[in-house]
Amino acid sequence: MSLTTLIMMALLTAILLYTINTHVLYKPDMNKMSPYECGFDPLGSARTPISIQFFLIAILFILFDLEIILLLPIPWSMNTNPPNTAILLTLTILLILTAGLMYEWSQGGLEWTE
Repeated sequence: MSLTTLIMMALLTAILLYTINTHVLYKPDMNKMSPYECGFDPLGSARTPISIQFFLIAILFILFDLEIILLLPIPWSMNTNPPNTAILLTLTILLILTAGLMYEWSQGGLEWTE
């Protein structure tokens, strides 16, 4: 198959899928256009402000989740690098994260109520 044939097949496939999606499958009705809240009628506005503490806890969770990912390759690093280098890098990561957590704690960022 030549490159031109492959490009034409890809283009025709994309056009066909787009046409099916926009004209055949999408038929909006009242049920599809209404907001869904577990089978109940919507209560209140969907634009109510959310407490910033939820976001802070989520960011901390992601931060310590990434810490685990950074610490996972340490056993393999011990085989390829000198052990002193691997231990130094591990302790550096842990100290930076611990210092950040202590700073957040001292500033009151982990307090749920103000």
